[in-house]
Amino acid sequence: MTEPADELLDTATFREVVGRHPAGVCVVALTDADGAPVGFTASSVVSVSSTPPILAFCVSGRSSSWPALAVAGSVAISFLAQDQDGVAERFAARGVDRFADGGWSRLPGGEPVVDGAREWVRGRVLERVTLGSSHLVALAVTDHGLPHPGALPLAYREGRYQEVRALDG
Repeated sequence: MTEPADELLDTATFREVVGRHPAGVCVVALTDADGAPVGFTASSVVSVSSTPPILAFCVSGRSSSWPALAVAGSVAISFLAQDQDGVAERFAARGVDRFADGGWSRLPGGEPVVDGAREWVRGRVLERVTLGSSHLVALAVTDHGLPHPGALPLAYREGRYQEVRALDG
């Protein structure tokens, strides 16, 4: 066993390490103070607790979505299906109206969800924590929908979208 290093791993190496680990792809969406939809692609959605049900995700402090998210009371997360890589690209793009092409609906509370997503959850924001250049946002999950239970999830690994499939046997 080696002794732990005092210095942090450099950014490029860190990104390579975490980039090799597959992650599910989601769209995090909310409404801003004027009721306009705001959203972004996230591969950082994680389960934190089942009792009570809590999810968390991270967003860059430089994200155009952060100002609205910093004050939002609720958020919807759409878990994308493997054929929705175009949706993931659109919500990851900078300087575009991510909602202009349609393909989304609003929940009764106003939160946008992606049409065709495998599943969605709605959550009440519990906490926002600044960690480095990003913010971790924790949600108490209050509602969900499973419109496409048979759809396979979209994953992201090594800089590209990938399929997830069950291993035979």
